[in-house]
Amino acid sequence: MIIDGNGPIDGKKLYSKVQDLNKNQDIEKKENAQKTESDRDKISLSGKAKEISELKGLINGLPDVRRDKVDAIKKAIDAGTYNFDAAKTVEKILEEEF
Repeated sequence: MIIDGNGPIDGKKLYSKVQDLNKNQDIEKKENAQKTESDRDKISLSGKAKEISELKGLINGLPDVRRDKVDAIKKAIDAGTYNFDAAKTVEKILEEEF
């Protein structure tokens, strides 16, 4: 067994080791750069995921308020023909709260 102690540093050996290390790193870099697209990591969405994404887009495009319903209720209120059940309204409010 050889133990390297505090003896003099062999500059030639050290330089050679550094050069070998640099060559290996250069080779690895070139190999990584030459990898084809199929060798690299990639992600793809399934048909279902694409469909879900499209549906979410359509849903997000819908208005938050149904204008036609609001306009019809406004007209009924203005005409005095709008009737509502106060008990049902209270029940719905309580359902949403609890």
